[in-house]
Amino acid sequence: MYKFELYKDKAGEYRFRFRASNGEVMFSSEGYKQKASAKKAIESIKSNSPGAEVVDEV
Repeated sequence: MYKFELYKDKAGEYRFRFRASNGEVMFSSEGYKQKASAKKAIESIKSNSPGAEVVDEV
């Protein structure tokens, strides 16, 4: 099961990472000063990415 993990880093900023069903981290976020901002970013990814285009720049 895929999941977002919200956590606080050593600098006190909120971050999240996205884990695959095998537990591997697929990507991590930038730092956010407010927890609500990190949660908003997660919701934005969830709602805006289902039809995301893949651009091959190779």
